[in-house]
Amino acid sequence: MYIEFKNEPFTNFALPENKLAMEQALKSVAVQKGKHYPLVIGNAKVDTEARITSVNPSNFQEIIGTTARANVELAEQAVQSALKAYESWQYESPEVRSRYLFKAAAIMRRRKFEFSAWLVEEAGKNWAEADADTAEAIDFLEYYAQQMLKYAQGMPIISIPGEQNDCFYIPLGVGLIIPPWNFPLAILTGMTAAAVVAGNTVIMKPASSTPVIAAKFMELWEEVGLPAGVVNYLPGSGGAIGDYLVSHTQIRFINFTGSKEVGLRINELAAKTSPGQKWIKRVIAEMGGKDAIVVDSEADLDEAAAGIITSAFGFQGQKCSACSRAIVVADVYDEVVSKVAAKASQLKLGSASDPTVNLGPVIDKNAYSKILEYIEIGKSEGRLVTGGEKGATEGYFIQPTVFAEIDPQAKIAQEEIFGPVVAIIKAKDYDDAIRIANDTEYGLTGAVYSKNRVKLEKARREFHVGNLYFNRKCTGALVGVHPFGGFNMSGTDSKAGGADYLLLFLQAKSVCEKL
Repeated sequence: MYIEFKNEPFTNFALPENKLAMEQALKSVAVQKGKHYPLVIGNAKVDTEARITSVNPSNFQEIIGTTARANVELAEQAVQSALKAYESWQYESPEVRSRYLFKAAAIMRRRKFEFSAWLVEEAGKNWAEADADTAEAIDFLEYYAQQMLKYAQGMPIISIPGEQNDCFYIPLGVGLIIPPWNFPLAILTGMTAAAVVAGNTVIMKPASSTPVIAAKFMELWEEVGLPAGVVNYLPGSGGAIGDYLVSHTQIRFINFTGSKEVGLRINELAAKTSPGQKWIKRVIAEMGGKDAIVVDSEADLDEAAAGIITSAFGFQGQKCSACSRAIVVADVYDEVVSKVAAKASQLKLGSASDPTVNLGPVIDKNAYSKILEYIEIGKSEGRLVTGGEKGATEGYFIQPTVFAEIDPQAKIAQEEIFGPVVAIIKAKDYDDAIRIANDTEYGLTGAVYSKNRVKLEKARREFHVGNLYFNRKCTGALVGVHPFGGFNMSGTDSKAGGADYLLLFLQAKSVCEKL
């Protein structure tokens, strides 16, 4: 009997023992920097001459580690490994499959500071953001394990005289897991664990910016004794192996989190059937957003400004749920701009390993250049209130940046920047604010600050996003509490961390026997 699911608590680093534990974990990780990690295909460790090099975004002269880089031939070997493992894994009982996840969660909980330290060094997350990432990974393992035990009971059906009827869930087959770099442990864990506990086998192709964290996660699967080939670790570029795997006749589903452009390409490739393909492939896609916080004239403006700051600049704005638009009604616009600017200017930018830092670096050179280009565009589209400059030159540091007087149709109000930039837009009134909030191609998260119940109910009906929050930030969805996924170009509304997420990796089989 397993205890009722509860979210993993966040670590209080104000406690001396927790601060010391994190410092020790960072020292332990420092000793391991530069290590090389091979591919894991079935029970074989496979190395290649081609390498992926992971650098510390806080100090890009420092190498976190290297991994082997897969090619098409090795990708095919991974498919065959997963197919072979599926022959037996599909028939393993849900109870046994769940126990692997419970065991993995227990080990990750014991090594929580270590996993968080890797997130600090490779992903550039500050201590609090790294801890939240690890806690969410633990939550996914626990939650999906418990959800599988519920699905093991089958679908409730109606009985009729003279027949024995059952409807139960079976897995799909071999899947491809393509996680993002921004939650390289939590989302990777959730995407992989859900597929595996449902009885599928997978090829895990981590993001090239964060392959070492994925290697550490692969080591966790090996530590719990997961049968070889159930999860295969296959770093490699999207161009070299991604298209090949998405189009492969034996790949049954693709679970993707990343950009809209890549997600749409995956969806298009997966929709094309190849000779010998026996199924319509499933695509589970979460593709980002252009999220808005609406501030009404009847709001607590201090709370609203704090929510905007946390949502816009947490993990340097590199969250698909981040607030990149603050839409403020005209009556309180100037006051909110002033409060947001004051709070943003007080944020500390620096190395993610520094426990006093609010913002660390952005992930890599490409992101750094792209965000700086958007900042230059913003300077021509509105008024730069604060920030807008580079930080220290040894890492990919960009100041928290606030723009005001931005037109709703401006580039920085419509396009996903994925960095520490927020555009503050003036709305004529509350109705206009909701209209502006909906006027993008995305629909992932949003928030409304208002004390007026009628206005909140209007947003409940009309603010078209998958995750809507009232009088709180628009980031920080909790597993089991806030099922996560969005509308429109934000993806397939898969609701990760929700009670029906596992259905995406299962199919129902109805069996009738005449008595």
